[in-house]
Amino acid sequence: MLRKLWPIAKFGSSYVVTLHDDVLEVFATDTAFEAPYKANLDVITGRQPFFLGMTDTPQYKDSLRNMREVVLASDLPELGNRAEAQAEAMVAASGGTVEVVNLVRQISFDLIANYFGVPKPEQGRLDVWGTRLFEFQFVGSPSDKDLRAQVDAIAPAFRAHIDREIARRKAGGAAPEDDVLARCLRRQAEGRPGYSDEEIRTDLLCMVVGGPPQPPMVVPQAVEQLLRRPDALALAAKTARAGDDAYLWRIVREAMRFDPLAPGLLRVATKDWTLAQGTRRARTIPKGATVVAAIASAMMDGRRVPEPERFNPDRSADQYIHFGHGLHECFGRHINEWTLQRMIKPLLRRPNLRRAPGPQGHLTKDGIFADRLVVQFDEPGTAQGK
Repeated sequence: MLRKLWPIAKFGSSYVVTLHDDVLEVFATDTAFEAPYKANLDVITGRQPFFLGMTDTPQYKDSLRNMREVVLASDLPELGNRAEAQAEAMVAASGGTVEVVNLVRQISFDLIANYFGVPKPEQGRLDVWGTRLFEFQFVGSPSDKDLRAQVDAIAPAFRAHIDREIARRKAGGAAPEDDVLARCLRRQAEGRPGYSDEEIRTDLLCMVVGGPPQPPMVVPQAVEQLLRRPDALALAAKTARAGDDAYLWRIVREAMRFDPLAPGLLRVATKDWTLAQGTRRARTIPKGATVVAAIASAMMDGRRVPEPERFNPDRSADQYIHFGHGLHECFGRHINEWTLQRMIKPLLRRPNLRRAPGPQGHLTKDGIFADRLVVQFDEPGTAQGK
């Protein structure tokens, strides 16, 4: 209704932007619509700057370039292989019943943390630490005293944990030769700017906070969407068995469109700006207003996404806004594109994949987070699998 009747809707001091073109304009106009991440990031990082909280400055460009020097496109195929191998082992040992959220959470945190060089802590759990900090970073409210208390305990512990690993590596402790931390330390030893201990710690911390919590949210949501569409589920199963990872990604990406990571992303207007200028829907957003760029709505906008209610994995990439757009587009989007489908590929290959009986076979959520989805499949040698 908003897309048709009130595409740039005002609610108090907030504006909800619903059309595909206008959402992209918000993301692309960072000089007028600033990402509101810095204040919460400062709590997480101990006031060390990270490019997610920066505007388009030389420091932003330098920080982003430094991370691109150590997170390489050539790593992506192996990350996909690792994701699939771990998923295959877990599915093979499952006895024919799999809780999808836990499956994806374990793979996601193991894969990304190991890749960046962050080991499991002796006390505490990376998945709990990362998820709580992710929640605080992106949806945390200043009035949520319980969450803030958790963050005030977790963030220093997480920073100290990475500091200890950096110190251990520099003291000659055994380590992989080519994870991201090792690459950072080599550049530090060469005297390259941007690779101090504090800068390395902040980058690794923010990558683990911003990355691994995403797949346990979106991948189970995609599986739920496939289960609702038998033809799409059959296509996904056929594609998984054929080993066509590129097309399987297109299927998962399309499934995610029906229930994306978030319904919208926040921006704050830093000056008066007329959105959709020159159109009948043009509206001036005043300085200081909160703007919700409704990505879920934008990806259902029939003006730019033909037949939006139809499941169609052959859509062009520009119809999707899963990972944002512009200055603060998700840094890990390419890791996601190579790994998300591989986390469920072994499951999709199993015969007669279906919901578990009862409520557990339908996705439930805890706030913004996928909480539980149990599926079953036929194992060889069972009555169903014969």
